[in-house]
Parts: sequence; structure tokens; C-alpha cells
Amino acid sequence: MSEAEIIFQVSEDEVDGGYTASALGYGIHTEGDSLEEIRRNVKEAVECYFDDTMRRPRLIRLHFVREEVLVA
Repeated sequence: MSEAEIIFQVSEDEVDGGYTASALGYGIHTEGDSLEEIRRNVKEAVECYFDDTMRRPRLIRLHFVREEVLVA
């Protein structure tokens, strides 16, 4: 993982709806009710996490994870 980018794992909440996102390798977590909101909240969370003394990533990559359960 490059310092130039940060990767978030995004999952859809099957029970309550909405999305959760967690940054890989960082303690950054957020949630949103829609894809538009999760994108906005991820940007805001990154801005809040990295202060002026830290090197802020130039790119934010969202990795969407889809889980599917099958009955055996």
C-alpha cells in the first residue's frame, strides 16, 4: 500500500441497510445510509484523521465487499 493512497473496505449491512467502511491499516471507520453518503463520509473521515503534520493520501480507493450466503 502506497502512502499516496488509502484503501477502505466497504460492506453493505444486510440487516439494517446502509454501508460501513474501514480503512486498511488505519483506525478510520465510518458509515452511511447510501453510496453517496458513504463516499462523502469516507472523505470527511480521512480529512479528520490526517492533521497538518501528517502526510495525507492523494487517492482514496473504495473496495466493495459483497457477502452471499447459500443454503446447503
